[in-house]
Amino acid sequence: MIQYEWRGAWVVAAYGSYDIHSITPLADALKTAVREHSKVVLDASGITFADSTLLNLLILTHRSGTLRVAAPSRQLRRLCDITGVDTVLVMRETVDEAAIS
Repeated sequence: MIQYEWRGAWVVAAYGSYDIHSITPLADALKTAVREHSKVVLDASGITFADSTLLNLLILTHRSGTLRVAAPSRQLRRLCDITGVDTVLVMRETVDEAAIS
């Protein structure tokens, strides 16, 4: 995971798969990010697998602050679409779009 500031937003770039066993570092990073920054972007382009654990984290983070999901993988986009989470979260095609919207 990499974190950096981009165009006034704090970006958390996640890589790999996220489930109940691997979510803690990302959860900690997002929790800190929304507490310390007015806009947080999750760069989801490197996420190779996600289940309901990640969806739950994204919803909780969204409720805690301003979260944008950028460049979700096809698998993550489909999961959000099937569950209706895409109607709750702000999803953008690129980190640039997410940072300025």
